[in-house]
Amino acid sequence: MNRKSIFAVSFILLLLVIDQIFKIRVKLGMSLGEEIPILGSWFKLHFIENEGMAFGMRFWDGYWGKLLLTMFRLLASAGIGWVIYKMIKRNISWGVLICASLVFAGAVGNIFDCVFYGKIFSASYYFGDAAVLFPPQGYAPVFHGKVVDMFEFDLFTIHYPQWFPFWGGDRMQFFPAVFNFADSCITVGVVVLILFYRKSLSVFIDSLENHKK
Repeated sequence: MNRKSIFAVSFILLLLVIDQIFKIRVKLGMSLGEEIPILGSWFKLHFIENEGMAFGMRFWDGYWGKLLLTMFRLLASAGIGWVIYKMIKRNISWGVLICASLVFAGAVGNIFDCVFYGKIFSASYYFGDAAVLFPPQGYAPVFHGKVVDMFEFDLFTIHYPQWFPFWGGDRMQFFPAVFNFADSCITVGVVVLILFYRKSLSVFIDSLENHKK
């Protein structure tokens, strides 16, 4: 293994460990729906579980829908892992490698929840007892676990007056989604790639296409 290979593997493993530490601590120490202020009302831990995709969207309800979603995530992560392997073979820049590793680690971190959490944890209940690790029986089959989310930012909230068109009387939160460390890794990796490494990424994609010819 060359230096970039060692770095990528070590960096991804570190991110996965950090992600799982956050999730396990929240799963075992908080009840579903519980909130813990960190920076007043601006930033808090808010424990929810996500059964579907980003922002709670569902791919398809039921047993098979969840299974297909998890399998799709596994295939997508395998594809990202293959891309990272090709990047290292083509001596891609450190910046692109770091971004790709962030995306891969985030994807695998959430997949771990889907694959294993249903078997290794008991169910979490709203404002009830916290979950238990390695119960006699888990809350879901393998590949059907729920992703643990906990970070919530509420930097400001807009309250629309009653006379305001369409949204009169409503309130708009700065960023209503609750997310986790793995989601942050994916977002940061993708955004930095788009903003700063589009040219390097384009050159890498062209090299893959030319190799096929």
